[in-house]
Amino acid sequence: MTKYSIIDIETTGLSPKNGKITEIAIFVHDGEKVMDEFSTLINPEVKIPYRIMQMTGINNKMVKDAPKFYEVAKRIVEMTEGTTFVAHNVNFDYNFIRHEFKELGYDFKREKMCTVRLSRKLLPGRRSYSLGKLCDELNIKNPHRHRAKGDAAATLQLFELLLKAGENLKKLSFQGLNTNLDRKVIDNLPNEPGVYYFHNDRGDIIYIGKSLNIHDRVMSHLTNYGTKRALEMRNQIAEVSYELTGNELIALLLESNEIKKYKPKFNRAQRRTSFPWGLYKYTDNEGYIRLKIAKNDNGDIPLTTFSSHQTAKNNLFILAEIYNLCHKLCGLFDTKGACFQYQVHKCNGACIGKESPEIYNIRVLQAIEPFTFHNQNFFIIDKGRNDKEKSVVCIEHGKYLGFGFSDSDTALSTVELKEVIRSYQDNRDVQQIIRNYLKRKSYRSDYDILTGYSIISRHP
Repeated sequence: MTKYSIIDIETTGLSPKNGKITEIAIFVHDGEKVMDEFSTLINPEVKIPYRIMQMTGINNKMVKDAPKFYEVAKRIVEMTEGTTFVAHNVNFDYNFIRHEFKELGYDFKREKMCTVRLSRKLLPGRRSYSLGKLCDELNIKNPHRHRAKGDAAATLQLFELLLKAGENLKKLSFQGLNTNLDRKVIDNLPNEPGVYYFHNDRGDIIYIGKSLNIHDRVMSHLTNYGTKRALEMRNQIAEVSYELTGNELIALLLESNEIKKYKPKFNRAQRRTSFPWGLYKYTDNEGYIRLKIAKNDNGDIPLTTFSSHQTAKNNLFILAEIYNLCHKLCGLFDTKGACFQYQVHKCNGACIGKESPEIYNIRVLQAIEPFTFHNQNFFIIDKGRNDKEKSVVCIEHGKYLGFGFSDSDTALSTVELKEVIRSYQDNRDVQQIIRNYLKRKSYRSDYDILTGYSIISRHP
């Protein structure tokens, strides 16, 4: 029988490195009922900051005669032995407790379960997944918020609701959904990265999505009662298909391409870019590289994109300030003569030909370098759809050519890598996807002198 320890703590700070526990509450649960409970204030042996006292109501006088952590450590170990450690934002509580034990020379390790992540999966479509907001929405009473026992008791009630939701999910009959939807199709969906497709009873694709776990993401759609539009889509699903991608980058690239290709009715928000404004560059007749902000509706690929015209303008002003760019040549000052910045001696005179294009353009290229691919020709190598292959994304002369999969056991040349690439359309969305992904992930780069391509691969 699986047992759980539902735990909440109060602390003097946000990090175990500079904070200590001031209160702890534990409820041991066997999946059906509470078997044991424990709560106590703890003397942190440090002063409690005033802002923490305001929030929790726990002050230095209250903890003065409370037991120190080492005095309750044995009780905590015994209660949680053989249980799964459950908490709302579990890493916060778990890391604090583990750090306290580490200082005592004990390696505290337990299986973890986070009720935030579980709530997102089993109770999709909520406005917020903070404990207070969830309790309000689910009618869970907690008169003692920001106290360990009060929050632990509320987490316990939430946990019991999630256990029931999980059981209901296993027994889901898809009542109200299209009767042609076969439960076996859903049960057989993989827990792997890829792109999934919802079809109606005519076979039309009505929605396309991507996920690192196709099965769980599809299930979240089928149990989403949050909006009228979500219900409308659920009731039209007659079939689910998918394509495995092996990793998130390929999933993002394929999803973007497929949405543009099929234009599913329930992907309208994704068909419209959330970043409608872009920063563009062009060279004028005098040889100056100019920058401009424009709507992303002209087919050209911008250097980068923005959610609003004002955000784009603010960012361009910052670039102009840092790199001493002419406001007129950046489209920030409309005049036939010198720009205002030149008149106040903050522009070197590119606007009136006083500064040469060769010198001015050096600073422009420095300013836009972060928005361009550092290596104009490169491959991105990542995990494939199984252990025997790797994924390959190709950029040539700064243009996205597409992606493919190759044998992971073979050290292929760049010529052979290009042969596995399946051609896909280049556009501002995929360029932004690749830029963002390279920023977020850890990659190493090796240069192939013979071909002039960089091989960029994930760190193991």
